[in-house]
Amino acid sequence: MADRIILPTATDEAVLAALGLPTVAVLPGLVAPVLVEGPVAIAAVESSAPQNLPLGLFWSRQPDDVDQFAEVGVSARILRLVRLPNGAIQLVVQGAARIRRLSVVDKDPAPRLLVQNLDPPKADVAGNPIREAVLNSLRTVASLSSTIPQEAVFIAANAQDAGQLADIVAAVIDLAPEERQRIVEQLDPIPRLELALQFCEEKRRYLEVSQQIQREVGEKAGRQQREYILREQMREIQRELGELDPQQTEIADLRKQVETKGLPEEVMAEVTRELGRLESINQASPEYAVIRTRLDWILNLPWSDPPQEDIDLAAARKVLDDDHYGLDKVKDRIIDYLAVAKLRGGGRGPILCLVGPPGVGKTSLGMSIARALHRPFVRASLGGIRDEADIRGHRRTYVGALPGRIIDGMSRAGARNPVFMLDEVDKLSAGFQGDPAAALLEVLDPAQNHAFTDHYLDVPYDLSSVFFICTANLLDSVAAPLQDRMEVIQLSGYTDREKLAIARRHLLPRQMAEHGIPDDGFTIDDGTLRGWTREAGVRQLERTLAAVCRKVARRRAIGQFDILAVTEEMLEEWLGPRRFEDAQIEEEQSIGAATGLAWTPVGGDVLTVEASVVQGIGQLSLTGQLGEVMQESARAAITYTRNRSEQLGLAADFFSKHDIHIHVPAGAVPKDGPSAGVTLATALVSAATRIPVDRRWAMTGEITLRGLVLPVGGIKEKVLAAHRAGVRGVILPRRNRHDLSEVPEEVRTTLEWRWADHMDQVLATSLVDKVISSSVSEKIVDSRRQAELA
Repeated sequence: MADRIILPTATDEAVLAALGLPTVAVLPGLVAPVLVEGPVAIAAVESSAPQNLPLGLFWSRQPDDVDQFAEVGVSARILRLVRLPNGAIQLVVQGAARIRRLSVVDKDPAPRLLVQNLDPPKADVAGNPIREAVLNSLRTVASLSSTIPQEAVFIAANAQDAGQLADIVAAVIDLAPEERQRIVEQLDPIPRLELALQFCEEKRRYLEVSQQIQREVGEKAGRQQREYILREQMREIQRELGELDPQQTEIADLRKQVETKGLPEEVMAEVTRELGRLESINQASPEYAVIRTRLDWILNLPWSDPPQEDIDLAAARKVLDDDHYGLDKVKDRIIDYLAVAKLRGGGRGPILCLVGPPGVGKTSLGMSIARALHRPFVRASLGGIRDEADIRGHRRTYVGALPGRIIDGMSRAGARNPVFMLDEVDKLSAGFQGDPAAALLEVLDPAQNHAFTDHYLDVPYDLSSVFFICTANLLDSVAAPLQDRMEVIQLSGYTDREKLAIARRHLLPRQMAEHGIPDDGFTIDDGTLRGWTREAGVRQLERTLAAVCRKVARRRAIGQFDILAVTEEMLEEWLGPRRFEDAQIEEEQSIGAATGLAWTPVGGDVLTVEASVVQGIGQLSLTGQLGEVMQESARAAITYTRNRSEQLGLAADFFSKHDIHIHVPAGAVPKDGPSAGVTLATALVSAATRIPVDRRWAMTGEITLRGLVLPVGGIKEKVLAAHRAGVRGVILPRRNRHDLSEVPEEVRTTLEWRWADHMDQVLATSLVDKVISSSVSEKIVDSRRQAELA
């Protein structure tokens, strides 16, 4: 029999209060509950309920935005209204008809829409195969789902209209909001029923697969529970017979260790879980070894809180003074930290970064700090590390995975509050495995390191009590975020007096003991070794003393036990000719040559800048491996000199008829930096005016095109280098005057000082009195007088 189709009658329009719902709540002819929340939705109900008017229900992802409502919705009558204590309203509504949204009439206080009532066609599907297919599918879904009552199946079986049957099926099965909206929007009954059959079949397949999975999981869980009960019975039998399984004995020992470790709650939960896994794994399985190794690392770490420290500031200062001569700034910083820790009863460990040339005692200072604090000392060398896993550990999925250097160091320390030295932090390099410097950020950040997580252990570990000390030769190569987390303390080179004191107190007694020489085995004057060592630190000095001790030990080994007085002649025989003279300034005056001061990674240095002016066409030559910054300083010096041509007595076309050659000796060594600007300008003015330079004045400073002298860095290192070279005095930028407080007192009183704001003041001090013309003489004398008065 053909399906009977009833065509829709004439449609009409109405204005309804509208609700936006996140899902389709009700379909025509059906009853469903609706929870109304929010002031706009409650206002819509309040406007319709007293007059018993229907509501327009529309699906929307944004229920508060009426413009986002779906085009087709359902009008519904309110059957029941209950006001809840929290202000919400619980409705029971019955769907009346499908409606189409035409326009927005009002939005405030509640949305009101002009809607068109839709009367879809009807189709009788009695005896139609599609009806039977839908009912069979619905029965199967109801049998598989506990949420579909059998009454819904009976109601669907009594439906003869295709559209009504489709609405019933869509209402009882669990559909996504988009799928249910498709049912609402489909007006033709037969396609709507076919769509409902499609959704019902998808739900049936889903439920069948879900039940199959539940059966399999249930069977597996039942087997595991049975195995657990049998395993417990076997343990009890073995315990009664005194025949414990070695694996169970090992796990029992681990549990005892866990109880005595005082693990944090989160770590305890993870360890307990791993022990449970260990019990259920065969001892021959590779996974057993992985879990056991991880547990060993966790249990070997110190977890208990560090003991309360009884800090004696005087004793700590004595330890630091006994181990190191000088370094007052670093010692004061350590004592300050100890004072704070004593008053607070503990606190976060500081993060210091000791920056200085090799051999100044950065690493040994960390050992002294640990001894002064009565803490264990741990050192990790970071030089050449390119893999961030060296810091934070490897993932356990990798073969041969291990924790990083931080956790390894804490395990070796055996305490939560060691002095942890991260040596050569400026030698880190980034590779394709990651950036180790970035991995150090969490370690050295006081706000984060209380919960440091190593990739291998995968549990948080508290590093806040660790006293971290980083060392570096250069700060430029250390990443800026890493510098921001550290307190940088510069360690400059030692003076000759400090070196001699260090040699007498520490180096020589240690070398004599290592070579089997008694304390009175030989004597050596303080000034004897000066010709063979000249450096910022004392490492080469110690090597030289070791060479002397080997020669003395050789004499004693053949029976010459007399006390030997080591002389310079003996040193020349044993060590070779003198490598350094007492003063590097061989000539007091020279034309076109000035004495400059430079900073290097191994301390300060004295350099000579030479300038020559010859007949030519105005060309400039720069030699000596000068970097870009130093070349720019040379060009700035030339511009300044050309601006001063008239005052210096030079012809207007002087520079167009002469070639200029600037050279810095030791051409195999690259040189760069702005601090040679005044030295370049002085040498150039001397070469152009033929006025000799007093080489006994060393100078440093940056120059501008107008001749201004700007401040530079590394003043202490440069001044110490000038003092070692035996100069008369030093010319410094006036704005560097405050840096003089870091220079040792014996150096400040030995040298003469001149402060310069302008290049004319530098020339007034460094150029020898030689009159080229009256204007030049007056200029130089006047500038010199101003410098002396300053």
